[in-house]
Amino acid sequence: MSGVETMTTPARRQLDADRLLTLVCVGLPLIGLVLFFLYPMVIVFLRSLTVDDGYGFANYTRVLGSTGFWRATEHSLIMGAATTVLSVFLGFIIAHGLYRCAFRGKWLIRGVIVLPLLAPSLVQALGLIFLLGRNGVISRALGVEIEIYGFWGLLIANTLYALPQAVMIIGAALVLLDARVYEAAEVMGASPSRQFRDLTLPAARFGILNAAFVCFTITITDFGNAAVIGGDYSVLATEIYSQVVGQRNFNMGAVVGIMLLLPTVVSYAIERQAMKRQQVGQMAGQVPYRPSFAPVRDPVMAFLSLLVCTGIVAVIGIVVYASFVTLWPYNMALSFKHYDITLAGGYSSLWMTIVISLMAASGGTLAVFLLCLGLRRLPRSVAQPIQMLAAMPAAVPGMVLGLAYILTFNSTATPLYLLYGTAALIAIINFYHYHTQGFLTVMTGFRQLPRALEEAADSLGAGMARTAVDIIAPFIAPMLVSVFFFLFMRSMVTLSAVVFLTTPDLSVAAVTIMRLDDAGLTSQAAAFSTCVMAVVCIALLSMKGTLVLMGRGNRSKVRT
Repeated sequence: MSGVETMTTPARRQLDADRLLTLVCVGLPLIGLVLFFLYPMVIVFLRSLTVDDGYGFANYTRVLGSTGFWRATEHSLIMGAATTVLSVFLGFIIAHGLYRCAFRGKWLIRGVIVLPLLAPSLVQALGLIFLLGRNGVISRALGVEIEIYGFWGLLIANTLYALPQAVMIIGAALVLLDARVYEAAEVMGASPSRQFRDLTLPAARFGILNAAFVCFTITITDFGNAAVIGGDYSVLATEIYSQVVGQRNFNMGAVVGIMLLLPTVVSYAIERQAMKRQQVGQMAGQVPYRPSFAPVRDPVMAFLSLLVCTGIVAVIGIVVYASFVTLWPYNMALSFKHYDITLAGGYSSLWMTIVISLMAASGGTLAVFLLCLGLRRLPRSVAQPIQMLAAMPAAVPGMVLGLAYILTFNSTATPLYLLYGTAALIAIINFYHYHTQGFLTVMTGFRQLPRALEEAADSLGAGMARTAVDIIAPFIAPMLVSVFFFLFMRSMVTLSAVVFLTTPDLSVAAVTIMRLDDAGLTSQAAAFSTCVMAVVCIALLSMKGTLVLMGRGNRSKVRT
């Protein structure tokens, strides 16, 4: 009997250690979600109900009775709908050209289409001002004065910002279409137009729907473009900023934030359902479609795709070019004059943003890895509610989350007040702003991990920690690298989530760009934007290089 007890004691200790580690892996990230997402959202909801003598709906009554609120709501919905239609239409053209047509130069289109993601959203607005503003290149060349501020300028800027998302989502739907279906259609004599109408469009409908709601959410919650080029065309995001920063009316800002949250949550819920429908419709063992050249279709699709990409390059490129112009548009000689930035703390905010982005990326990647690792060991009934909570931050606009943070952490009633005004808090909000994307990416990696590998490790006596380090982490390393650089790059360019959290002593790059533009130093704003884009481009190339090296290392291990 003593021998049996001796044999089972190490196994029991290992089991207890694994249970403790599972508790830690799930508990720490869960505490973070509660403290830095759920709790602030509860606070912003309570503040929206706060009146002088307690709680009530007086704030809502006042906001709903305001013509300014309804005007901003109408503008937001119209802008969201118009941007969505235009972005999805152009996105489908480009995605169809990339995945269903045969022409050269696709690598160039793929490279250009991601450019708007490498800069703060307000860079699109700056580029349009340099092109179509009163002193813009095109305006002066044509000798006309174009009114770029307002609806049309904001529509173009928002479309450029949302377009990459539409292309990627619709492209992901188109690339999944099975070539055998099209081969069967050709055998049956179906024309290319009939194949497009009866096969391509129905199969891609959920991808198109998904892209539509993503573009709508991006547009209705964006602050950067509206702040720079919106002019008198008020939207809900600028209304929140006006209430909080302009009028210091936090309760009314909370009300507008809750009202902005409603269409976003609905849009997000429908988008998730569309994504699930698309995943259900996927078939195993699909044969990739290899398009053949169609002389009528492909040149047209290539021309349209390159035309859109030309517009993107023009808008982003003119910002870079203007940063080197001595005095726009009167002295077009090139110099580094505008890179000597002394206003708004100079380049200190850029270096601070890099530090904050590294903090958000490293801490965030570790947090989502631990959470996914722990959830893998939990019963489904326990894991599902936690997964739902982990996916919720995507439904909250950055502006609303930032407002929730200033209401929560700028109060001496909580010990969390110690975080206010620190780089750590900005890193935390950057992480939780993009928590859903990182979490779902790592979860995808865990689902691809064969259970047999973990079972083999368990049978050999390896504990959870050893299995995580030696088997799980190497297997999903590409996902972790992608999440790290994704969080870093998004933290470098985000504006709406952090605009309320900066102080005179602590600022970030996107806010500095906005302040330079507000001060009339548009060329210096362009110079600062160029520096931010350079950092993000270096990060993107580093990610690509790291993934390539990891792929080569894995192939060499397989050969040996």
